[in-house]
Amino acid sequence: MKKGYIDLRGHKTWSVQWNKKGEPVLLLHGGLSSTEDWADCILPAIKKNKVFAYDRTAHGRTGSRPGYYHFDFQTVEAISYIEDVIKSPVHLIGWSDGGIISLLIALKRPDLVKSIVAIGTNFHWDSGLPFNEPSEANAPIVISPEDAAEFAERSPDPAHMQAEIIRKAFQVWATEPTMTTTYLAKITCPVLVLTGDDEPFSNHHTIELYEALPNGRLAIIPAASHFVVKSHSKEVVRAIKKFYKNPEFPITKWPRLRKAQQERLLEHREN
Repeated sequence: MKKGYIDLRGHKTWSVQWNKKGEPVLLLHGGLSSTEDWADCILPAIKKNKVFAYDRTAHGRTGSRPGYYHFDFQTVEAISYIEDVIKSPVHLIGWSDGGIISLLIALKRPDLVKSIVAIGTNFHWDSGLPFNEPSEANAPIVISPEDAAEFAERSPDPAHMQAEIIRKAFQVWATEPTMTTTYLAKITCPVLVLTGDDEPFSNHHTIELYEALPNGRLAIIPAASHFVVKSHSKEVVRAIKKFYKNPEFPITKWPRLRKAQQERLLEHREN
């Protein structure tokens, strides 16, 4: 494993790389999280890949800067990392905010994305998230001693910034992202939508995401929440391995969503 700070277009950014061979995979952590909070749970699924990850601005070991939490900002930052560090199209695995950013990268720069695993991902802020209720808008920020100690150990930002970053996150989540199913239909790469059966957003929202994707697959892990990556790591790893083993467009019996595309594909093969 190679880890340390890099200069990402003028910003000191924490970056990690595993392995030197194989197709590149980029891990995109969740909001108010970091690479080291979840990478170990995913790595068993991608042992044969050249794996990259970085802490986004105002996350983990990377400090803040103006504009840091908006999804457009984070998408541009991710594209910069792919272009400058990985330097080739990549498979994306994103959890929560990382999944949102993965979808936005595929929409903004489809030439850079080979496939997506979107874990616990909402595509629109109006998805039934409980913390977007009006009563929660001005709720006090509570930081546990453990979280404060972790922030002090990792972040180059001063301690008072922790509450500001958390508040900013909730402000952004109340209005972003704003993708539509029509917009999502433009994503043509293979996408695995992987979710717990009890996410903070509605299951209907997850189904809308999956059904909007022309080349999507859906994996719902039972008895799991938004932290499915940690609580059900083995099931998550199995699902990702299966997805990477068979990335081709699925041919199934009695299809509904894929019927027209499947018929066109089979006709093309026969000709």
